[in-house]
Amino acid sequence: MTRHVGLTLASAFGLTLLAFASGCGEEPPAKPKIKARATIGKYTQEVRNLKPEIAKGGQVTDGKIHSTDYLSLQADAYRTEVGNIAKMAVKHSIDLYEAEHGEKPKTYEEFMDVIIKKGKPDGLQLPMLPYYQEYGYDPDKKELVVIEYPAKKKAMQEQTDRLHGE
Repeated sequence: MTRHVGLTLASAFGLTLLAFASGCGEEPPAKPKIKARATIGKYTQEVRNLKPEIAKGGQVTDGKIHSTDYLSLQADAYRTEVGNIAKMAVKHSIDLYEAEHGEKPKTYEEFMDVIIKKGKPDGLQLPMLPYYQEYGYDPDKKELVVIEYPAKKKAMQEQTDRLHGE
């Protein structure tokens, strides 16, 4: 009989632990999962207007490699050079346009229409950047830039750290 009471108490204690562990209490809402996007062998014609993107927290990159450890250096070099090569291709197209028309495209809309030619068969295809970077057009300097969003980059790093228990 004592054995039966002991089992009953253990079962009751176990159910209490199970109820507690299964979340009877309030849990903070799960953060939405951030997904990286495929970049290798992928292209885009998405170019954003720089001024509104700066207002949203974007920052223009300097086009230089900043990593110091071996593994991240390789990725940083690839990512940086992809952006720089795209900028060179766009600069070449802008130079050709200027030679023909006597001036560079004045506005973001004109740039998208005559240089990127989004959706047209002869449009420029730019290599895809990582999820926390986008191409942007600076209408003041009349050049393509790479915009980085530090908040997006930080959120992905925090998600990765949580996933790996760091």
